[in-house]
Amino acid sequence: GTHSMRRTKVTQIYKKTGNLRAVQLLLGHTKMDSTVRYLGVELEDALAIAEIIGI
Repeated sequence: GTHSMRRTKVTQIYKKTGNLRAVQLLLGHTKMDSTVRYLGVELEDALAIAEIIGI
């Protein structure tokens, strides 16, 4: 369904860019931890990537 397509698309964006902030904005999430849970990535990995790219 549409939710599955939405999740697939933002997962692809995250994997290509590593930009959690962009994915967060695209999803309309106010909290980064919501985006991390949505993507199914480990919080530590997500925070490390965010730190590297300056979020």
